[in-house]
Amino acid sequence: MEQTQKNKEFIIEYVNALSGTPKTRELVEKYVDDNNIIQHILFFESILPEYELIIDEMTAEDDRVVILARVRGRHEGEFNGMPPTHKAVEVSAAVSYQIKDDKIVAHWLIADQASLLEQLGVAAVPA
Repeated sequence: MEQTQKNKEFIIEYVNALSGTPKTRELVEKYVDDNNIIQHILFFESILPEYELIIDEMTAEDDRVVILARVRGRHEGEFNGMPPTHKAVEVSAAVSYQIKDDKIVAHWLIADQASLLEQLGVAAVPA
């Protein structure tokens, strides 16, 4: 099997293992060797416990896999000084993963933060 396909299957396994479950450091470190993404995942786990990541599209080339996805969860932890609203949220995101030796070693992420803030009721998106 070509490496690009293996990398896509690895990301699917990673997303399935973490989506909708408690994201412990030990679980995340099974797939990730990038402290920045580990900290990012644990941070959002504290805000949106057991959040889901739903892959909408995936592309891959060489050691990179890029997904367009949705993050779905419930705001149950403090977020930038804002107490939990207990509101359900769903936010679009794009993530690029670099994979080496069956581990994520680097990533790039962009998420629709304006939509998140609007869904939490702390910001309005202009018409």
